[in-house]
Amino acid sequence: MAFKEKTMIKSKKRFSVSLMAALTLLVAGAAGFAQRHFMLSNVARPEVKMQLSAAVERESGAVPLSKDTVVSSGDMLDWSITSENDGNGAAVEYKAVAHIPRGTTFVADSAKADGAKAFYSIDSGKSYSRQPMIEEKQADGSSKRVPAPVSIYTDVRYEWADPLAPGGKLSASYKVRVK
Repeated sequence: MAFKEKTMIKSKKRFSVSLMAALTLLVAGAAGFAQRHFMLSNVARPEVKMQLSAAVERESGAVPLSKDTVVSSGDMLDWSITSENDGNGAAVEYKAVAHIPRGTTFVADSAKADGAKAFYSIDSGKSYSRQPMIEEKQADGSSKRVPAPVSIYTDVRYEWADPLAPGGKLSASYKVRVK
């Protein structure tokens, strides 16, 4: 065999080995990608569904609020929020926000939720505080920070310290009075 032929055979073998190595890496990489993709698609994720309902407190009892329900000035509305985790992972640092409808005033100390703390907003949900404060002008012209009246509350946010487990359910409520 001539030198040129031996070199060509070695080149073909190297090319074949290189091609096999490249194909092996490609297949192994694709298998690894597929495995990671499969693992990511099986990551535990929460899927929380919220339901908001309300009832009007009447002398005869609570009447569920619907679009046909007539409310009058002074009526008390009892709002309930139910959150249920239908996912396969816990909802960590779960929060539920409730808007105080226009034409109503939040009823002081009515925000209730087992295991949650209530925070209030006076700026349509831009910021929250356990006790919102406002600047009040004093008789001498100075300003003083004082607790905001509940009449200017715009939102209530409930924050749970414990995660909402898969299949778990949380409830919160608050009351408003129709102006």
